[in-house]
Amino acid sequence: MKYSEGKINRVFVIRLEDKDKLPDVIESFCQKNKILRAMCILVGGINTGGKLVVGPKNGLQMPPEPLSYTLKGVHEISAVGTIFPDSKGKPRLHMHAALGRKGKTKAGCIRLGIEIWKIGEIILFEILNNTAKRIKDKDTGFEFLEP
Repeated sequence: MKYSEGKINRVFVIRLEDKDKLPDVIESFCQKNKILRAMCILVGGINTGGKLVVGPKNGLQMPPEPLSYTLKGVHEISAVGTIFPDSKGKPRLHMHAALGRKGKTKAGCIRLGIEIWKIGEIILFEILNNTAKRIKDKDTGFEFLEP
């Protein structure tokens, strides 16, 4: 395990609007507000057609080949994510979500893009006094968090 310490600074209450796209809208918000490190929680609705990463095709193959799933129909969402700068210093959102429709649940990473349906609420907690960043791993292709 690796870790570093930080302090909570600003807290943002964000109302996302119909058709806002994630992760783009949150990464743009962070750039505009000079937020490099944060934690966020999302609840709301997601439009049909969004894409989730739902696992590697083969967990032993490196780099892994991602599996994706396209959402069919509007879904409820509950998600949690972290924001840390990439190697170029840009804030990047890593968010995993549970999405429900008709009593069935889908779960995965939203990095391929989802769109808000009518309502999205995010609470974002900015982290200060911390230097953690995302570093690309040559074997997996993942941007690992380096505390």
